[in-house]
Amino acid sequence: MTSTQTSAPHSMASAEELRKRALELQIAEMERDERIKAREAEKHAEFVEDFFRKHIDEKERAMIKRLVMKAAADGKYEAMIYSFPSSFCDDGGRAINNNLPGWQKTLQGKAKELLDMFEQLAKPQGYGLKAMIINFPEGIPGDVGLFLTWEPPVK
Repeated sequence: MTSTQTSAPHSMASAEELRKRALELQIAEMERDERIKAREAEKHAEFVEDFFRKHIDEKERAMIKRLVMKAAADGKYEAMIYSFPSSFCDDGGRAINNNLPGWQKTLQGKAKELLDMFEQLAKPQGYGLKAMIINFPEGIPGDVGLFLTWEPPVK
């Protein structure tokens, strides 16, 4: 060996250090997941509070009007104006999923308020309202969609 060549040993982390680092990463990921779940739970609680305790405001009415006008401009005859978990129906969405007469009686909260608004304002102008389950996570009825319709009458 010459004096210009040095045999510097390659340093490598110990197995213990690697295990410790892996554990730290797993803990950090678990903490991140917990923060995400906490935020989602908070958002869900706010949605539940809003759905059952508050009334439809002008902002929501304006949004519904925009949805309807956009659908009409696109040549459609219906617009989904609201959606909510089927668990918010007093039968878990069973009547809506099976298209049973009287499904309207299962609505609660803002969905019931929308139905009442429809009966007062839209139905006399020739609109229809239908409800359907719009997704089935793991094969179970998920969300209900309320659709305002303006299809031409069947002759």
